[in-house]
Amino acid sequence: MKNVINFGGILEHGIPEFRLEKEVLNKTINSILNIGIEVKVGQELGRNLELGWIQENYDAVFLAFGANIPRKMVIEGEEIPGVYGGNTLLEQNNHPDYINKKVAIIGGGNVAMDSARTIKRLGAQRVVVIYRRSEEEMPAEVKEIEDAKKEGIEFLFQTNITKVLGKEKVEKIECIKTQLIQKEGETRKVPVDIENSNFEMDMNYVIMCVGSKVEKEVLESQNLPSTKKKYLEVNEKNQVEGTNIFAGGDLIGTTATVAWAARSGRDAAQRIEEYLMRH
Repeated sequence: MKNVINFGGILEHGIPEFRLEKEVLNKTINSILNIGIEVKVGQELGRNLELGWIQENYDAVFLAFGANIPRKMVIEGEEIPGVYGGNTLLEQNNHPDYINKKVAIIGGGNVAMDSARTIKRLGAQRVVVIYRRSEEEMPAEVKEIEDAKKEGIEFLFQTNITKVLGKEKVEKIECIKTQLIQKEGETRKVPVDIENSNFEMDMNYVIMCVGSKVEKEVLESQNLPSTKKKYLEVNEKNQVEGTNIFAGGDLIGTTATVAWAARSGRDAAQRIEEYLMRH
């Protein structure tokens, strides 16, 4: 089998082995390469590669560099050493020593589940997932939640983090309980803090898994349009209006799962084929 370690993106570098075996991933990548795909490595938009040059030399362009910059909660103490972004930890696999440590996971998606299970397997004494809504509203897959529970992960629902406490490292976190309110015009119940329900918990690390965003510097350097939510702006054909550029996946704000990203790529491929037939 070919060495495809540089390929696969977040599948290779961000999804733990226990969820996606590397052998399965490598076989899939090889099956794609064997179709006759040419691969060029060591090139990066805005660094040693410009989008304008690609547009001039290729009939169509598909962008799929994702949204891998962790979002912040903008709370007091978030800058204290020991607070990490879940996406970055999983992708870079550069974990601190969790042995006998207490770790808080903030968020309720699949990245939160992957982070919690990975950290528990790396020896953490206690791993607590803190989610501001109810279990029924967690965006993570039900199977992932159940597997996390079986592995000893704790869950605190309808709870939100308000502060990270500590001087030179994380020592505690302050949380507050929430209640879910149905507001007019909202399709989903909104978590509202319950006054005077604050409490503290001893913690050594805090992992923020509250979503990710596109690297805006790349969009700006390549003169690409963005939406109000800072994703790449495309039309209903997955196309940057008036160009030969197409995109899909997290980059354009689709549901952040591998399955949805694959579907988005397939849809974009069909649009590209239609575009090429007209040009």
